[in-house]
Amino acid sequence: MIDDSDFEARLRARLDPLDALAQGAPHGDFELDPSWSPPAGAVIKPAAVLAPIVKRDNGWTMLFTQRAHDLPTHAGQISFPGGRIETGETPLEAALRETEEEIGLTRALINPVGGWNAYETGTGFRIVPIAGLVAPEFMLTLEAREVAETFEVPLRFLFDPANHERREGEWRGRKSSYWVMPYENRFIWGATAGMIRALYERLYE
Repeated sequence: MIDDSDFEARLRARLDPLDALAQGAPHGDFELDPSWSPPAGAVIKPAAVLAPIVKRDNGWTMLFTQRAHDLPTHAGQISFPGGRIETGETPLEAALRETEEEIGLTRALINPVGGWNAYETGTGFRIVPIAGLVAPEFMLTLEAREVAETFEVPLRFLFDPANHERREGEWRGRKSSYWVMPYENRFIWGATAGMIRALYERLYE
C-alpha cells in the first residue's frame, strides 16, 4: 500500500534518470501473451507518454485522458498524454510537447522526475513512460479532436495489486491477455494498465 509520506522520495530514488531513460529490459503486451509481439522485421515506432502525478490534500493522484470517441484508432480508450517521438526529439521533449498539445498542461507546471522500462505494444509501438509531478493549481484546455475528457485516480487504488486484474479477450481475431484496472465507471486497460503495473513493480516490489 502506498505511503503518502515517502512516495516522492521513493519515486526519485527508483526511477531511471531523465538522461538515461528506458535503459532496462522493456515490458510489454508480450509478457502476458507472446502472440502480441510485433512480427519479425516490423518497424517499431518510438513514442513517449507523461504520467502526470498530482499531490492533492487527500493523497496522490494520477491524471489520465480519455481519447475522443470518433478517432480512427483506440477511440474512447483511457491513456496517458503522449505520442510519437519526432525526429530530433528526446522522449522527454516528445512527452511534454504532446501533453501540452493534447490537454494544454504547460511545461512550467510539470516537474519531470524520471522514467521506467519502455513498454512494447502488439501494435508496434515502443513507449517510454515518464513520471512528472504536476502543480495542483493547473488548468487544462483539451484538444477536442483527440481528447474527450480528463480525470484523476488515487494512487492508493492504482498501486494496490488487488485492483490489478488479468483478463482475456479477443483481439484481431485471436485470444489475448491484458491487465485491467476498473475504477468507478472507468476502464483502464491494455498498455496504460501495463505501464501502471510496471511502475508499481518498480516502486514496490
